[in-house]
Amino acid sequence: MSSSLVFWIAAAVALFWAVGAYNRLVRLRSEANTAFAAMDAELTRQVALVQSCLPAEEIQPASMFDGSSSFWSSLEGATAQFAASLAVARQRPLEPEGIAALGAAQDVLTMAWERAVRDDAHDLAGSRLPESVSVTRAHLVAQAGAAAENFNLAVQRYNAAIAQFPALLLASLFGFKPGLALPLSA
Repeated sequence: MSSSLVFWIAAAVALFWAVGAYNRLVRLRSEANTAFAAMDAELTRQVALVQSCLPAEEIQPASMFDGSSSFWSSLEGATAQFAASLAVARQRPLEPEGIAALGAAQDVLTMAWERAVRDDAHDLAGSRLPESVSVTRAHLVAQAGAAAENFNLAVQRYNAAIAQFPALLLASLFGFKPGLALPLSA
């Protein structure tokens, strides 16, 4: 009878441990998803800024030779790619492929902005982007960087939890997969 009691006590302890470990994994995954939602809001503000700067009218055929078409189309294309990657990552924030694509799209958008600012600085007619837009963008990039750091820390905590030995068994049993941190742009 005492061996039966020991068995039931051990089974109860294992069950309570499993429930607690599972709840911890779910909580950490939820924290990573919440951190992504905050980062998503900041990144969406960057998309809105670019879209607010784009010319409302169609580019006239005569302006196709003055460089403004390339200026705006590169920004518009990079923003469209970034918005599409953000929409995909939004569906599954811990999916490595979606986050990798978002990081690549973020790099393309950053290069398009840098190119636009660099090329715009040599325009004798004046800047196509007001100074307030550059200041606003810098502010948005800083906020998005802070949100990305929070997301990356949440992903690191989640990945560490599912890699620990006892929880590793539950993680593999219930399909918890490691996430990918968003590469931070320099």
